[in-house]
Amino acid sequence: MKKRPLLECPECHQSAQHDEHTLLVCPHCDYHFRVSVRERVLQIADEGSFEELWSQLSSGDPLEMKGYPEKIQAAQEKSDIQEGVVTGSCTIAGIPVFLGVMAFEFMGGSMGSVVGEKITRLMMEGADRDIPVILVTASGGARMQEGILSLFQMAKTSNAAALMDELGTPLFIVLTHPTTGGVTASFAMLGDVIIAEPKALIGFAGPRVIQGTIREDLPEGFQKSEFQQEKGFVDMVVHRHELRERLQFLLETH
Repeated sequence: MKKRPLLECPECHQSAQHDEHTLLVCPHCDYHFRVSVRERVLQIADEGSFEELWSQLSSGDPLEMKGYPEKIQAAQEKSDIQEGVVTGSCTIAGIPVFLGVMAFEFMGGSMGSVVGEKITRLMMEGADRDIPVILVTASGGARMQEGILSLFQMAKTSNAAALMDELGTPLFIVLTHPTTGGVTASFAMLGDVIIAEPKALIGFAGPRVIQGTIREDLPEGFQKSEFQQEKGFVDMVVHRHELRERLQFLLETH
């Protein structure tokens, strides 16, 4: 990863130079900037070990939604990836792994038919070959332009996670900011171990929607990683600088 221009932290408003050593974490307050799929792969996988799978899959327009093909094309050009998740095989400290990383920069990481298909295929490959699967999530939920077909992906990915559990193949989830909607309501909460980055928003509906519905003030830190860990929805909150080491430990002990 090359050096970036000075970035201003939205949390402490101080500027800093970021490169591969900072992992896009503010050196002043530990705010975790959003990272691209390619950067995330470089941070987690052994150097040069990642081999992408099913990169050619791209969404159609099943409901003939006006403007949807143009949105897909714009997202592809902006993100330089074909869809809202990148999947592949790699090693971590020499241990074979199947890795899937969701891309919030691609239509908010929304889960349409292709995203659900690629995640399901990844878990099925892991189950078939008894190789652990790591999924890094970042999503606003189901992709509205695909209607009920996007909701089908919740059941499909959940079934694949259930198969992995039945066969005893490890599934590790890393929740990043934000992970919401149908992704949270399906495979993202079905891992053997669920990790979250600090202060990530994790939930189904957003805090403003919930507060507007129940008409009550929400607890401080509601739906943030630390709150979800306290309530038992997250197993551990792990700083980005420690994530690769923690994943290596889980792979070795499972």
